[in-house]
Amino acid sequence: MQQVSTTRSHIFACTEKSQQECFNRMLFSTNKVYEDKIFAVKKGDILFLLNLDSNTLYGTFRAKSDGRKNIVPEAWGGGYPFQVEVEKNGEINTITNAATILSKLGISWKIVLDEDKTKLLTTYVMNPNRFAWGDLIHEIRGRKGNGKTLASEKYDVYEKPKLESTTLWDYPRQSYGKTPKGNNKYAGVTPAFIIYNLVKRYTEPNDLVVDPMAGSGTTVDVCREEGRRCIAYDIVPASPNVVSNDARKIPLDDKSVDLVFIDSPYGDNIAYNTHEKNIGWISAEADEFYQDLEKVMSECYRILKPGKVLGWLIGDQWVKKKFTPVGFNIYQGLCKNFETLDIICVVRRSQTSNTGIWYNRALRFNFYLRGFKYLFIMKKPEPKLKVQRKRIVRWSKYSRSKTMVT
Repeated sequence: MQQVSTTRSHIFACTEKSQQECFNRMLFSTNKVYEDKIFAVKKGDILFLLNLDSNTLYGTFRAKSDGRKNIVPEAWGGGYPFQVEVEKNGEINTITNAATILSKLGISWKIVLDEDKTKLLTTYVMNPNRFAWGDLIHEIRGRKGNGKTLASEKYDVYEKPKLESTTLWDYPRQSYGKTPKGNNKYAGVTPAFIIYNLVKRYTEPNDLVVDPMAGSGTTVDVCREEGRRCIAYDIVPASPNVVSNDARKIPLDDKSVDLVFIDSPYGDNIAYNTHEKNIGWISAEADEFYQDLEKVMSECYRILKPGKVLGWLIGDQWVKKKFTPVGFNIYQGLCKNFETLDIICVVRRSQTSNTGIWYNRALRFNFYLRGFKYLFIMKKPEPKLKVQRKRIVRWSKYSRSKTMVT
C-alpha cells in the first residue's frame, strides 16, 4: 500500500493528446516555460499527473530519475524535452474534478509542493472518501503556528517570476526571489526580471552569458540562480563578481558566448564613476558616443556564437528643450551586424523624475518625462543555406460583416 510521503512532490500536466504517451513511456515532461520544475525533481520525489483537458489527477508516482533534458529526445515529437522517468508508487488512483480539489487544498500544479502540501495531496489521493479534511489541515496549521487558510499561504518553495509573452514589460521592483539580484541602490541598476526573461528564453543550463557593462552584477546573480555560467565586466566594477575591463575590447574568444546582455549608458546623465574612458561621460548628442558604442557592438558580434542573442537595454534623452532619439540611433547601429528578433518596451518606474515635482514641470513647460526604455533583442545571423526556402505566411483572414444602410 502507498505510504504518505514526507518529501516534496511535483504535479505534471498533460492533455488528452499527450496522456497516453506519458503512461506508455512512464515519462513525465514539460516545455521550456517550466524547465525549472524538471530540474527541481530528484529521484524518489512523489509525482502526480494532471490532465488539463479532462480535469483529472492521477497518483501517486515516484521519480525514477532526476529530472533532466532529453531523456527520450523523440518523445512527443521533441516538443517536451524536459523530462523525468517515473514509476508507480503502489496503486494509481484517479481523482476527478481535480481543479476544485487542488484549490480547496491550496495547491497550484505549477509549483514544487513542500512537505505539508505533499502530505495533504497524497493522503487525499490515497483515499478521497475517507479524507479527514479538518484534522489534517488543523495539524498543518498548528505546526506552522498561524491561522491562515491553506489557499492564502505563500508558496516560497518555487518563487520565480513568470516569463513575459508580450512586448510591454512593467516591473514594480528591481529584484525578485529570496536573494537580491544586483544592488538596487546602484545608479541605473537593471531590473533583474529583464535578464531573467532573456536567460530563460535564449539559453540552456551551463550556457555562457556575458555582460560587458555589468555595474553592480545583476546579471551574475541571475545567472548563478538559473545555473548559467556568467562573465561580467565593467570599466569600474561595483561588485567583487565583476571584472575590470573596457567593453570596447572584450578578452574572450570569437564565437564563444551564448548570450550577451548590455544595459549601456544613454548619454552623460548619470555619473557611474570617475574613469576618464567611461562612455557615460560622452553626450548622446555627440557622434563619438555612438562610435564608441558601435565598437562595443562589434565586440559583442565577435564573441557571440552564430544564431545566439544579444539583448541591449537603452533609453532616449530629453534635456534643455532638445530630444535625442538615442534608442533609434543605437538600433541603427545594431542592425549593421545583427538581425532583429523583437523590440520590447520596458516601463521605467524607479527614475528620480518619477515625482510630483517633475510631473508638474512636464506640464508647465510642455515636455514629456521618459516613461520607457527599449530592449532590442538581436540575433547574430547563422550561415545561410545554399538553397533558400521561400517564406510562406498563412494569415487567418476575418471578413467584415455587411451593415444595412437605411
